[in-house]
Formats: sequence, structure tokens, C-alpha cells
Amino acid sequence: MTSGLNLNRLAHFVAVVDTGSFTAAAERLGVTKAVVSQHVARLEQEVRATLLVRTTRRLTPTEAGLAFHRTCTAILQQAEEAVACLSESSVTPSGTVRVTAPFDYGTAILAPAAARLSRLHPGCRAELVLTDHSLDLVAEKLDLAIRIGWLTDSSHRARRIGGFQQLLVAAPELAERAAPRTPHDLAALPWIAQSTLRNPLRLTFTHTDGTTATVEGTAAITANATPAVRACVLAGAGVSVIPDYLIGQDVAEGRLRHLLPGWRLPEGGIHAVFPSARFRSGAVRALLDLLMQTPVSFPGLRDASPTGRPAPPPAEPRLP
Repeated sequence: MTSGLNLNRLAHFVAVVDTGSFTAAAERLGVTKAVVSQHVARLEQEVRATLLVRTTRRLTPTEAGLAFHRTCTAILQQAEEAVACLSESSVTPSGTVRVTAPFDYGTAILAPAAARLSRLHPGCRAELVLTDHSLDLVAEKLDLAIRIGWLTDSSHRARRIGGFQQLLVAAPELAERAAPRTPHDLAALPWIAQSTLRNPLRLTFTHTDGTTATVEGTAAITANATPAVRACVLAGAGVSVIPDYLIGQDVAEGRLRHLLPGWRLPEGGIHAVFPSARFRSGAVRALLDLLMQTPVSFPGLRDASPTGRPAPPPAEPRLP
């Protein structure tokens, strides 16, 4: 192996493996397909190993290529973080961050954070792409994706920036009329289903004593966006499970009632997902900092009283 190994070749190789083709890697890196091919060919010569198997239909990394890809990704990430440490200490954040997020998190948390970003750092620009479907970061030229829940795609780097609690809620009138005592009472109630979820009507609750109960509801209304689910629940059309960051204020101010507070649903994570081997601009890092500083739920909601109403406010103000 040559002592003058070019780190750019590592970035080109990682991009090829991540995207699955020389053409896609070239689009991601902003260079020609020929440049990518040349860098990978020279890299194989330098390491004296075949890293990719090329056919007319597909490109597949060898076993050595897969192991090398993991190491290269870590090296590039360390180099990026080293540069970031220097730039953060000496340069005002600037640049454009193109970020995707679900509608609910995007409207409740991301949009206000983007507004703060533009106020604090006039040199930064944010492009928000809100959708409840997972977009391809490379194909859509995204710098950042906010994933809510449980990660399934491990091909990109991810950083946990928060968490949320799923809350079973209803409008006060429906909550008073139905008055469910256990999860099994929920089967008879009308549900508002979020159609983009895998199993929106099948839920497993865990009691504070460790007992579990699985229930399956029947949809009165189905919607493909969580804000629409929230609107239906506020209108009294049925019960639903909604993240606390979207309906925290509704519960705190009495517009919605938290049902069965003694039974909990699984908590989910909020993750920032980045394309591998891509430099993160100052705008990306500044937006991430703001998102991590933003509370996603209202204190007291998770300790609601048995009536389903929010707990009495503490002596200190509860809202930031």
C-alpha cells in the first residue's frame, strides 16, 4: 500500500457502496462518473485487493470491500468531526440545510427551530421537506432527516436527539362518556387511525405493575398525516395515540384528555440521520443544536392523575 493514500478515494469508495452505483455516487459527490471510477480503481491498486465486483447489471462489494467500507466510514466521520471542531470555534454558522421530517414533528418542533436558526444566524438558510414517508437522502439531496420512532435503515449515520411518549387521548366529552378503565375497554370506542403506520390499530400497553395488554381498535376515520388525526380527535370523532410533542399543550390546557394514564405505550426515539461521508455545513450543526435544546413535551403530562387530566402545575412555570 502506498504511503500517500488519498482520503478523497475513500470518500468516493464509500459513496459508491452507499448508493449502489458509480452514477449515483457521482451525482452525490458532484463529480463525473469517470472521476469516481478512476478513484475506486486506483484505491484497489493501492490496497492490492478487489473491493467491488462489477457486472453489467449490478455492483456488489466483496467481503473485503464490506469490511473496508466500515473502516473508511469511521475514518471519514472522524475527519469530518475534526474539521467541525475547528470550524465551530472560529466560524459563524452559514450555508443551507435541506431537511426532511414527518408533518407532526416538522410543524411542532422543526419549523420553529428553523425560524430561530434564521434569526440567530442570518447566513443560514433552511429548506424543510415535510412528509410522513421516508425519503431517500441521496436521491432527494437531503442533508438531514428526522426519523421518529424506531430506526430500521442502518445504511446512514444516526444520532439520537430526543425521545417521545405515545399518549392515548380523546376530547373531554368523549373521555367522560367512554370512561375506559382498562385497555380492553378501548375496543368498543371509535378510533382515528394514522394510515402511514404499520399497525395503527393494534397496540400493546404496559401497566405500572408490569402487566401487559394488547388491543385492536376499529377505525372510524383514517388519515395519512398526524395533524389530521389530531384535528379529528379534537373534534370528538374518536380516540387515538398521538406523540406528546404534538398534543402536549392540548392536554395541558384541557382540550384533550389523556386516557388510561396508568398504562403506557412504548417510548420512541427522535433521531437525526445523515448521509454517510458528506460534510455537514455550519447550518446543519446549528440546526441540530437548536433541535436538541427544544423540549418536545410538557412537564407533568407523563405523571397525569388517574382522571386523565394533567397533574397540577408545580410552583415553577412549566412552559419554557
